[in-house]
Amino acid sequence: MADQPSPRWMLAGAVAVLRHPSLWTTAVRQLFRLAPRGWWKRAPFLPLPDASYLKFRLVTAYGGSGGDPRPEDLITYLHWCRAWPEVTS
Repeated sequence: MADQPSPRWMLAGAVAVLRHPSLWTTAVRQLFRLAPRGWWKRAPFLPLPDASYLKFRLVTAYGGSGGDPRPEDLITYLHWCRAWPEVTS
């Protein structure tokens, strides 16, 4: 499994999120929460999650079987992130 999902998967994930306007704010919030500090100082100058963290999350979620996650899993994750404050209060 690669350290980062493929560009093709990232595009598919972005399209999946675009189809769910109610998750746009949550998606942007999570993007910046997972970005390492000072992300704007290093190429590619995007708030992408740290590669080692993302690899860990993908291995724990998919068992290290290889391949990219399903875009639907991203939507499920974002729904969970949005609901988390309500669950914990």
